[in-house]
Amino acid sequence: MITITFILKDGTRQSIDAEDEANVMQVATFNGVRGIEGACGGFCSCATCHVYVESAYLLPPPAADEETMLTGTAALRTPNSRLSCQLKLGPALDGLVVRVPDVQ
Repeated sequence: MITITFILKDGTRQSIDAEDEANVMQVATFNGVRGIEGACGGFCSCATCHVYVESAYLLPPPAADEETMLTGTAALRTPNSRLSCQLKLGPALDGLVVRVPDVQ
């Protein structure tokens, strides 16, 4: 199991244990994390699963399609902005912390 912590808009934390091979957006939507919509279902064709990666993990850089979608986020894009549908879980991401933006 991998633990992901979501920092919600109001500052509260919601930690969830997840299986390998899921992505962060799936974990959020399946567990009712407020503020993660995932309107496209995880196909990297919207930006409604935008998060800020708070923990210092070595993530692969965003692919070109993710970069394109990140230009259209409702909340401010920052260097640690990612689409949670593109963050595939594995043992190396155990303990991942992401912050949900104020708007999607």
